[in-house]
Amino acid sequence: MTILIAGGGIAGLTLGLTLHQIGVPFRIYESAAEIRPLGVGINLQPNAVRELFDLGLEDHLERIGVRTKMLGFYSKFGKTIWEEPRGMDAGYAWPQYSVHRGELQVMLHDVLTERAGPGCIVTGARAVGFENTENGADLLLENGERVEGSMVIAADGIHSALRAQMYPDEGEPIWNGRILWRATTPAKDYFGGGAMVMIGHDHLRLVAYPISDPDPESGVATINWIAEKQFNLDDAWRKEDWNLQADIDSFLPLFRDWKFGWIDAPELISGAEAVYEYPLVDRDPLPQWTFGRVTLMGDAAHPTYPVGSNGASQAIIDARVIGARLLEHGQTPAALQAYESQIRPITTAVGLANRKGGGPDAVLQRVEDLCGGHFDDISEVIPHEDLAAHAAKYKSIAGFSIEELNAKPPIIPPSATR
Repeated sequence: MTILIAGGGIAGLTLGLTLHQIGVPFRIYESAAEIRPLGVGINLQPNAVRELFDLGLEDHLERIGVRTKMLGFYSKFGKTIWEEPRGMDAGYAWPQYSVHRGELQVMLHDVLTERAGPGCIVTGARAVGFENTENGADLLLENGERVEGSMVIAADGIHSALRAQMYPDEGEPIWNGRILWRATTPAKDYFGGGAMVMIGHDHLRLVAYPISDPDPESGVATINWIAEKQFNLDDAWRKEDWNLQADIDSFLPLFRDWKFGWIDAPELISGAEAVYEYPLVDRDPLPQWTFGRVTLMGDAAHPTYPVGSNGASQAIIDARVIGARLLEHGQTPAALQAYESQIRPITTAVGLANRKGGGPDAVLQRVEDLCGGHFDDISEVIPHEDLAAHAAKYKSIAGFSIEELNAKPPIIPPSATR
């Protein structure tokens, strides 16, 4: 029988590619009428890039992405706190990419329909629920249709209808008081290209990285940026909406002095064609994802703050682990339980680390607390070995420690693919 996937985002499409690769029938049901390149930039960590390469997508990623070479943290005065190489420059066997989320989704969609045929994705089909049956699971659609399958995988995002059926009293996502303003701007690249930077502290920060290579003549690249401010939790904000356009005058003055020679925040913000406003939200970790022949994956299972650049990466890992467990156990509840047992503890730890200030960006607030961002030598504020240990700890928690990842066998052995 066919595995039914609710949601045609990065998680659902990667699962579709994985199931096609191992010869398992599937069909994706996506609520949108068409897959369009919406959103802004994201980062794909080497552990996820490895899986996309194993799906034969190396050339596609090279075409749409930028290899991330460096990650740096800087105080609100532009002073260097910590810089480290990333991707293959750090010793990984696979690169890290910065890429436009919409372009990645469209690429996955196009490759999947080319390989498996256009009928593998049903658009304009919103999933509203599920039902376990004697021999499988049914997916319930908004139009009243009931689709029979061997199992149902919920990849329908942070507002998952299937998760809501499992946990009807959970309520809305949890806002932590931060508002993000996101956009892309044509601007001069910095630090030789491929550099992701985080500037500021918990209450006010800027994140920026290129999602295109610089023009060889002008040096101008498409820079993805996120401005962020902490508000009081009792302030009223509209429900999150990736398409909610913002007025830059509401936050531009906060960054008017953030001009550091290598980056000019006011110029970056002012140069955007459109800026989108989004409250930073997550959900509490769940005690269980799998009910019979139905389970959750991606943001439906473990939405987390995007401070460690591991949201999309983890969704890709989810898809590959589901495929691997299906190879071991067949289309049975045991396969879904084995997937959950492997992944849920990891994503719970990552989500709590990001929420509790244990993400890689925690050094920003620590420096702000210790010296207000003023220093001549960062080692006099925080020893270098402490900064290195913090960076290594998060990589290990999130599953992309350099030594561990390079030594791991493939999640899906090449011999298991068709």
